[in-house]
Amino acid sequence: MPAIDLARLRKQANRLADFFFLPDEFMKHLREILDFYVNYTLRTKENVAPGSNLKTYRTPPAVLTQIENELRAVATANPDHALNLADTLWDEGALETRLLAAFLLGRIPPQEERLLPRLTAWTQQIRDPDVRSALLSTSLTRMRRETPEQFFNLIREYLHPARTRTWSNGIQALIPMIADTTTANLPPIFDLVEPIIEEAPSTLQNDLAELIVVLYRASSNETTFMLKHILTTTENPMTVVTLRRISSSFPPPLQTSLRDLLRPQPLSRSRPAEVEDTQTVDFIAGETSEPVLEVKKPRRKLTTREPKAESAATDKKTVTRRKKKEEGATDG
Repeated sequence: MPAIDLARLRKQANRLADFFFLPDEFMKHLREILDFYVNYTLRTKENVAPGSNLKTYRTPPAVLTQIENELRAVATANPDHALNLADTLWDEGALETRLLAAFLLGRIPPQEERLLPRLTAWTQQIRDPDVRSALLSTSLTRMRRETPEQFFNLIREYLHPARTRTWSNGIQALIPMIADTTTANLPPIFDLVEPIIEEAPSTLQNDLAELIVVLYRASSNETTFMLKHILTTTENPMTVVTLRRISSSFPPPLQTSLRDLLRPQPLSRSRPAEVEDTQTVDFIAGETSEPVLEVKKPRRKLTTREPKAESAATDKKTVTRRKKKEEGATDG
């Protein structure tokens, strides 16, 4: 990549802006600029942005910033053409072109009926974190500043209790507004985010950490009070776990204030259940209860066995032999 000559870059970006009303020609000259400033030392074999499915030119941020500066005035003055060019840039499918498309959406008046449908469709399509962040911050710039009530309605839709999959979008869209707002406008924001912080799933840990840090910078006392209230009243056991996991990213004074509430509580030993006496002793009221002695049952008497028939026969034969012997002695 050649060293960036700012004078040359401004000239290239200015010439590119001349094709603002011709999307196809604009794309042709934009590719030339992006190719000219490619950083080949950072290009991978697949040429895909890390953590993304988008191809990338690995163009330095300064190049895109200069192009945005040249497009800002003409896009604001011609919102219809800005929207058409944004569509062309988005369809190109590169990281840099989609970042420029998100920038152009932020130049379109919030009253434009096609703005929110584009924003909704594109946030559902994209998974690249940089483009998603641009869509939820840069693309909503004019809406945040010019029509805050419309912006709040959009945030309420994102943070609807039944739409947990859009909570991340709502948090990311709200963060730039918190950074720009005054303390007087914070109460409705706290009312909006308190139930989200309490019920947010663990997948939103990073979003919650960003949200709490920016809230603390805007109003440390109010943020500390809100988090203490959540931790002492919540019935959701995962709330404490989630806040404990992300507490290391909190400002040190906030960590100190919440330390006791975030400390894991020891498991209380449950009292062993009393063993009920299975032997109940009946007693008559008014009498002292005497221990009941266990009466042993008498053993069964053993019955004498009947003599075997074989033994009786043997005795009968013996008697017969004796008689014959006695008779023989008499005869002799």
